[in-house]
Amino acid sequence: MSAIVIDGRVVARASRDKTAERVREFVRVNGFAPGLATILVGGDPASEVYVRNKRTAAAEAGFVDFHRHLEATASERDVERTIVELAADDTVAGILLQLPLPDGLDRSALIECIPPTKDVDGLTTLSQGRLARGTVGLRPCTPSGIIEMLDFAGIDIAGTNAVVVGRSELVGHPAAELLLRRGATVTISHSQTRDLRSVTSRADILVAAAGIPGLIGAGHVKPGAAVIDVGIHRTENGLVGDVLPEVAEVAGWVTPVPGGVGPMTIATLLSNTIWAAELSIAGGASI
Repeated sequence: MSAIVIDGRVVARASRDKTAERVREFVRVNGFAPGLATILVGGDPASEVYVRNKRTAAAEAGFVDFHRHLEATASERDVERTIVELAADDTVAGILLQLPLPDGLDRSALIECIPPTKDVDGLTTLSQGRLARGTVGLRPCTPSGIIEMLDFAGIDIAGTNAVVVGRSELVGHPAAELLLRRGATVTISHSQTRDLRSVTSRADILVAAAGIPGLIGAGHVKPGAAVIDVGIHRTENGLVGDVLPEVAEVAGWVTPVPGGVGPMTIATLLSNTIWAAELSIAGGASI
């Protein structure tokens, strides 16, 4: 029997509709619409597409667009000034610095220029520290979207064995933290894990986020497991993920590529932004 497909587009649409309702209520109560600032440095084609999709989704939800596009020759100081300018604007609820940045720019230093209260990507040291401590804060978008997809599918996370394949600060580590906070017993593995198959085949929930096309095959998966494919790679045959199609014949649930985790990343970005706006109006609540 083939696995149940968790359609990220359906989950994301429901999430975005809720966000749009919250934005309308925010405007009704406060008299202005909150803004989302996206900063793109250079002309990387993939980044341009990602930013355009985020801006379109934000506009549809009712956010004001505060986009800034800097040339690839922009200095680190130029980018920093842009972030500081946007941070000082009370109508900007969230700031997103699109990654990757051109060579020569210090990604970590520039991310730290974003105030934690407007860090809608959840990437600053303070945001990540709050995640690790389990205190209130803005969470990384893709890992948060993964949790929302599992909830939408009715998968009870508490008490499960969860394996995350990938150790990045963008997805792997925060996904593991969020699963742990929901009561899962979590193992972080990666491309250098010895006998990866023996680790992943014990997972009730398997998150594939190693960034390696086709890394996870049917033999890596426990029958009936929920398999979340975070990978997305352009090939001659179209977009593929970290998980091979054959996994659908073994797993209980799978996410498609495309149309799985990707739409949830944008949906969570929008929900983070309205939450940041609401907390800001509520007297600068501590996040």
